This record gives sequence, structure tokens and C-alpha cells, in this order.
Amino acid sequence: MEPQLLHEVTDAVATVVVHHPAKRNAMTAGMWRSLPPLLDSLATDPRVRALVLTGAGGTFCAGADISTLRGSPDEAQRLAVRAEEALATFPKPTLAAVRGHCVGGGAQLAAACDLRFAEAGALFGVTPAKLGIVYPASATRRLVSLVGPATAKYLLFSGELIDTERALRTGLVDEVLPEGELDKRVAEFTRTLAARSQLTQAAAKEFADGRTDRDAHWTEQARGSGDTAEGVAAFLERRAPRFTWSVSASG
Repeated sequence: MEPQLLHEVTDAVATVVVHHPAKRNAMTAGMWRSLPPLLDSLATDPRVRALVLTGAGGTFCAGADISTLRGSPDEAQRLAVRAEEALATFPKPTLAAVRGHCVGGGAQLAAACDLRFAEAGALFGVTPAKLGIVYPASATRRLVSLVGPATAKYLLFSGELIDTERALRTGLVDEVLPEGELDKRVAEFTRTLAARSQLTQAAAKEFADGRTDRDAHWTEQARGSGDTAEGVAAFLERRAPRFTWSVSASG
């Protein structure tokens, strides 16, 4: 099978799989290029309430396919940044499910997700210093926001890999699962995400990411959504809420 991004939608969760096992799921130029339109399609799909990004087999993503850097490193980086930004601005909750190596461009993609769950034994690294590459400003700022400037500098200056214990301690990952339990936990957690209010999630995502010009927009969305009334009624009636506001329908 050619290197590609696979995807499926099951139980309101879209799963995108980085599939290039011959090179530990390294991202080719074509794979970087295909991610933004794929995410655009999933963002407007009314079936999708959350998205999981993962890698085929026993590794997440070993970075960019180095052969793509021989021709035009600047173009390769532009493609990676465009993909990273498309993932970071995806309007529904995103979760990176990480096994094995999550390095370079793989770490860039994982950091662009809202959350990161990792299987024990995974390794994380940000490795541009090994190649003489200037790490993109957007990716650097995102890394600093996750782990703080000291750990970001440690990773960027050295290119050293860190284990899941340190990744959890520094905030690079949110949960570490024992071997064999990652898929179960991800399925359980994304079911929880899919059951919650998309209105709450979409507004919280923008606010948490620092957007400051949409307060009035979200106030208006909340006023007309019916989600608050439904949430309160469901709580009082001791039943599961049936939230109806959706990113897809809101435009």
C-alpha cells in the first residue's frame, strides 16, 4: 500500500491513520498535502463529533520522510505547517493516540491536537537541530504553550528523545496507558467527548487557544442553541442530554 492517510468514521468519531509502515509512518509530501482537505471534509461531516489521529502498527509517526527534504526543504516545511495549522484549527475535539516513536513532524502533529494519550514505552522528540532546520514559529509557540519554555528549549536544542514519564510530567501528554490499553481508553474517552455539547467544546477550544474576538459570537450561538435548556432539563430528569447544536450546522 502506498504511503497515505487512512480514515474512517465510527460512532461519531473520525479516526485518521498515518500509514507508511515501511518508514515508521514518516510523512511524505503527498501525505502532508492531503491532510488539510481531509480535515476540511471531516469538519463539515455531521456524523463527526471528535477526531483521533494515530499511526499504523506500533508507531505514531517518525517525522517527515527525509527524502522529501532533498528537493525543497522550504516547501516541505510549508506543507507541514499548513497541515499542522489545519489540525490545530479543526473545530471539534482532537486526540493523538500515540504508540512507539512520535518524533519531529510526528510530534508537531501530536502537539497540534487538543489532547495526547500515549501507550507506555512511547518516545517523543523534536529533532530539527539534528538536521539544521529552523523549527516553524507556529510549532515552537505551540510546544512552549504545552510544556513551558525550559522543556521546549531542552527538546529543541538537543533533539533528545524523552519517555512517557517525562512527557506526562511536563505536560506533553495528558494520559499514559499500560501496554494494550490505549485503544480501549481512547474509545472510552472519545465516547465521552461525543456525548458532550459541541457548543461548549467549540467555544472552549477557541478561548483556550487565545482567540479574543468571538465573545459576542458565542453568546449569540448559546442563546439560540437550546443546548443549555436541554442540559439543565436532562440533569433534572436524570437522563442523558440530547444536544443538538453542531459545528456543521452552525456554518
